[in-house]
Amino acid sequence: MIKVIIIDDEPLATEIVIEYLAVFDQVHILAVCHDGFAGLKAIKEYEPDLIFLDVQMPKITGFEMLELLENPPAVIFTTAYDEYAMKAFDTHAIDYLLKPFSQSRFEKAMEKFLKNGERQIVEFDQNISKLELNGPSERIVLKDKHDIKIIPFSEIQFLEANDDYVNIYTMEGKFLKNKTMKFFENVLDTKMFVRVHRSYIVKITEITKIETYEKDSYILKLKSGATIPISKSGYPKLKSVLGV
Repeated sequence: MIKVIIIDDEPLATEIVIEYLAVFDQVHILAVCHDGFAGLKAIKEYEPDLIFLDVQMPKITGFEMLELLENPPAVIFTTAYDEYAMKAFDTHAIDYLLKPFSQSRFEKAMEKFLKNGERQIVEFDQNISKLELNGPSERIVLKDKHDIKIIPFSEIQFLEANDDYVNIYTMEGKFLKNKTMKFFENVLDTKMFVRVHRSYIVKITEITKIETYEKDSYILKLKSGATIPISKSGYPKLKSVLGV
């Protein structure tokens, strides 16, 4: 028996998936969820083999929901937006169905899942013309103990590398995210943030002072009172964004 969960905020879209799944006798639909939080809870409770996942949903997106799972199940994305295709590829999904999709296209996706099992492979729909990463995100979604925390980029003071994680500092405190500094360097607005050191990215408006630390060495003082080292490669970038 294949355990399935459908996560989509559009009732009509979930009804279509249910209808198309009816021809697969080995499939058992465990839950139908209409937002990412409900989907996250259902996945933890039922441990499905496969989920059908929309991208744009209330509260948190499909991609953000997947980031909160330690061992996500196989995924078939179902969405009306082709600009998310490349990011779906990055998550190694089984397939990416662009709405409205036909039953034959749906069955092709299911055949890939049945053939590959947990091996997650994407072959994009021929109708998808724009294989681009979706536009810059403006927030971070993470687990804070037993809660889900959403941090707008505007609330970040600075980021600090922590092995395979990143410490995110805000006025509320420090939070941990399983991402790399390179990831944040790519997604944060370069007009708002600057990487001053291999281990630090700083929000420009948080900077109050640049001080000499040693010969040819500098540190940053932030509004929060934090002190941040500046590397030799980070100093020219910092001067450039500050216009000094």
